[in-house]
Amino acid sequence: MNEFDNPHFALPPVAPGLGPFPHGAYLGAVWEHTATDQDELWIVGDDRGVVPFTVHGPVIRFVGDADLVDYRSPLGEGTADLIASAMSSCPSGMRIVADSLPRVAADVVAKGLESAGLPMSVGEHTVAAVLQLPDDFEEYLSTIGKKERHETRRKRRRYEAALGDVRFVHGPADGHLFDEFVALHRLSPGDKGSFMTEDMEAYFRALLSLDGWGIDALVDEDNRMVAGGFAFQNDGGYFLYNSAFDPVHSDLSPGVVLIAGLIEVAINRGARIFDFLKGDESYKFRLGAEPRQLYVVTGKT
Repeated sequence: MNEFDNPHFALPPVAPGLGPFPHGAYLGAVWEHTATDQDELWIVGDDRGVVPFTVHGPVIRFVGDADLVDYRSPLGEGTADLIASAMSSCPSGMRIVADSLPRVAADVVAKGLESAGLPMSVGEHTVAAVLQLPDDFEEYLSTIGKKERHETRRKRRRYEAALGDVRFVHGPADGHLFDEFVALHRLSPGDKGSFMTEDMEAYFRALLSLDGWGIDALVDEDNRMVAGGFAFQNDGGYFLYNSAFDPVHSDLSPGVVLIAGLIEVAINRGARIFDFLKGDESYKFRLGAEPRQLYVVTGKT
């Protein structure tokens, strides 16, 4: 049993609606595929809760890079006391940086540091974008602005005239969809095209082996992937972790068609929210999402 199999990771996070990100299965994959030799795992937990830290030199953070882990939260009701006890035992001169925290989780971390008598501050970090979903896709379209609704339908019609009906195929890690997704990702312009290294490919493949993760591929009439969404879904929502599209079809707005189609897929599967996760890109809010402020708590021992 590895440390992320600890049963305390089954406790609920102090902040709701965070998908897989605070839990052991996901964090274990992040740790296995992205931790360096200089990172020391420090899981603080008992029956009251659990807080997964990593120590790198003089800095204590939650497990996983902020560019990969969209939400963080302690799990369990007693985590403020756990944090206070853990930080009180640290040597002086350590810095604590806890990012990507919803407000409730930030308050718990701040309370723990304050109880330990440490100087600390709470600041805004970034935002996520969360869309509340109705029961029907047409009802969803009626909630966005007239211009956005018209553009969404127009681009979908243009796509269908060129490539056939908008159609999605769902696939796990061991199928061809993953290889196609990786190939398209590497065709992306700019920094995104260089993101999918061999190490990242292994990390993404590991995620797809976990419950709830999958690829929803927008395919043409020959079943070739035009665009794909890499996502996690549970009973509460659809969490879009990454996406890619074939630049050959960029004139057909495959990104717009993909996102609108994924929202429809999520509604048809009974999701109540569509979470775009971190990032304040304007298209998310044009499509009806609301910002979810995330915070960073810093302190010093």
